[in-house]
Amino acid sequence: MPRSAILLIHCPDRRGIVAGISSFLYARGANILHADEHQDNELGLFFMRIEWDMEGFALDDAAFRREFQPLAAGFDMCWKLAYSAVRPAVAIFVSRAQHCLLDLLYRHEIGELTCDIPLIVSNHVDAQGLAGFYGIPFHHIPADAANRAVAETRQIALIGEHAVELIVLARYMQVLSPEFVARYPQRIINVHHSFLPAFSGARPYQAAHQRGVKLIGATSHFVTEALDDGPIIEQDVVRISHRDQVQDLIQKGRDLERVVLSRAVRWYLEHRILHYAGKTVVFD
Repeated sequence: MPRSAILLIHCPDRRGIVAGISSFLYARGANILHADEHQDNELGLFFMRIEWDMEGFALDDAAFRREFQPLAAGFDMCWKLAYSAVRPAVAIFVSRAQHCLLDLLYRHEIGELTCDIPLIVSNHVDAQGLAGFYGIPFHHIPADAANRAVAETRQIALIGEHAVELIVLARYMQVLSPEFVARYPQRIINVHHSFLPAFSGARPYQAAHQRGVKLIGATSHFVTEALDDGPIIEQDVVRISHRDQVQDLIQKGRDLERVVLSRAVRWYLEHRILHYAGKTVVFD
């Protein structure tokens, strides 16, 4: 894949935005690889993701930011510039269940997730062997309601030490404090079953089976202080029949959680997600 630059923007919708950006890039030798846009007519907002090959492009990072700023200011743009060659550092938090962790590590190993994973953090030791198999440092930090502040202090130190860009909660079964979440806005991704709020608690699959549900699903989302109500990135579902038992529901739920979480992480790493007004735009 060619080394490329990615520009994400959102701004008030008006005429000339696409023409202005395209002309700016063309005049500086950009070969545009992908371009996608979206309008929110209700809010009057415009969104765009545009990616171009860096080979032959006339501007380095500093020059682009300097020369693009007047155009951005003219359209009142919020914008972010990223590069495909940069590999963000990702920290994975996990508790006892390892299906999401295993999926992420395997996809990383075969090159589907273009990032570095410098650490795995867990409040249990169950995943230590899996981390060792993939050669990733494992940090056991016991955490519960009584010692949450102490545990999060250690976690924050590790995140800073490794310059972590993204935190992935791969079935990490601890509530993060509002102070922790506020440190990393739109930089923490979680996954959970989609039975909430109807079937909460420790045995949601059993409760869903007793009610005879016909669909089960999984949701990945950014973490906010509202816990499982953060902006949704991806969801998926599978049908259930009367023949499925509790273990069938659990197995199908695990499969969904793996896929839904890995998609969200990959889209984040590929700079395809824009967050606004409590929801997301995810570009193809």
